[in-house]
This record gives sequence, structure tokens and C-alpha cells, in this order.
Amino acid sequence: MTRTLTAILVREGDGFVALCPEIDVVSQGDTVEEAKNNLREAVELFFECASEVEIQDRLRTEAFVSPLEVEIA
Repeated sequence: MTRTLTAILVREGDGFVALCPEIDVVSQGDTVEEAKNNLREAVELFFECASEVEIQDRLRTEAFVSPLEVEIA
């Protein structure tokens, strides 16, 4: 079974941090592709190892990525 989740990737120093906000799993890599692949592996391991209760407690059904305009003094 497959499921589509969100991957947010942010440059941090010389590499990238990848976050899956639906289950609060984070990984990293030297490139965007490596960070995304490492995140995929971490998410798959979470679903493989976590109990049904933990999955239900952490799994959010929706995650939104949106621009946010703010005033900076």
C-alpha cells in the first residue's frame, strides 16, 4: 500500500533537512534528492516499527505548505 505524504526540504548549511509534518519525522542529506530519499526511508521505518496507537497519535490527515507574509521591522 502506498500513501502520499508531505516532504518539506530546507537548506541548512551545506546540506538539506527534510521533514514529513504529518508524522513529525525528520531526516537530512547532502542534496535535495538524498534528503528526500533519507526521509522516505525514515518514514517507512516509522510505519514498520511504530505501534498502531503511536501511528494514530502522530498521524495528521492534512498538512499544508503555504507562503506567509510578515512585517519585519
